[in-house]
Amino acid sequence: MPVSADMYYYEYDGEETSRPPIVLIHGAGGTHLHWPASIRRLSGYRVYALDLPGHGKSGGCGKQSVDAYAHSILNWMQTLGLPHAVFVGHSMGGAIALRLSILSPKCVLGIALVGSGARLRVAPAILENTALAATFPAAVETIIKWAFSPETDPKLVELAAKQMAETRPTVLHGDFLACDAFDETESLSKIRTPALAICGQDDRLTPPRYSQYLADHIPGAELNIISAAGHLVMLEKPKYVANILVGFLNQIPFSW
Repeated sequence: MPVSADMYYYEYDGEETSRPPIVLIHGAGGTHLHWPASIRRLSGYRVYALDLPGHGKSGGCGKQSVDAYAHSILNWMQTLGLPHAVFVGHSMGGAIALRLSILSPKCVLGIALVGSGARLRVAPAILENTALAATFPAAVETIIKWAFSPETDPKLVELAAKQMAETRPTVLHGDFLACDAFDETESLSKIRTPALAICGQDDRLTPPRYSQYLADHIPGAELNIISAAGHLVMLEKPKYVANILVGFLNQIPFSW
C-alpha cells in the first residue's frame, strides 16, 4: 500500500514523461475512490489519487482548514520527490487546489476545479447535524439529496449514501468547517496558472454560478457546465469529465 507523509495514494503510471503529472484531490468526507477509474487511470498520464489525512486509508486526523490540507499535500509532494503537478480537485479538493496555486505557485502547473468555488459556505443545518453522531444520518440524507441530478442512476446515489454514512462524523464535520471558512475571492486575479472549472448543471451544493465566478475572475480560465449531472459530476459523467480534462491537460506546457 503506497503511503508517503502518512497519506495513502493510488498511483497510475501512464509511462509518459513528456506530460505533466496529475494529483487528484477528493472533496469533504471523500476518498481517492470518489474519482472514477477513467480519471484515476487517465491514459498517457501519471496520476496520483490521494486520501487526505484522516480519510480512507490515510493515517492521522482530518484537518479543519483548507490551508492545513494544502500544507499536508506540499509535505507529501516533498517526501515523494514530486516537484510540481496539475491539481484536479473536487469541491473542498478544488479549494485546496486554489490554495496551493496561491501558496506555492511553482508547484502548480495547472488547476482543474470540479464542483468547487472561491467560497464554500455550508448550510447551517449540515454543519449542526454533522457535529453530533445522533444527527449525522440526517446530514448525510440532506447532502445526498442535494448532491445528484434527478437523472442520476439510483444505484450510484445509493452507493454514495452508503459510503458517506461510513465516514467518521468528526472528519466530515471538520471538512465542512474548513469549507465554511474558505474564501479566496480576493485572490483569484493573482492566479497565473492554466485553470479549468467544471460543474454539473443540477449541482445544488456548489451551483453553476460558483464555477462561472471562478471562470470570470481567474485570468484565462475555461468553463464547462455539464447537463444532467450534479455535484458528483465526475461519478455521474465519468467519460465526459475525463475527455474534458484531457483537452485541458493537452494545452499545458511541461518539462521536468
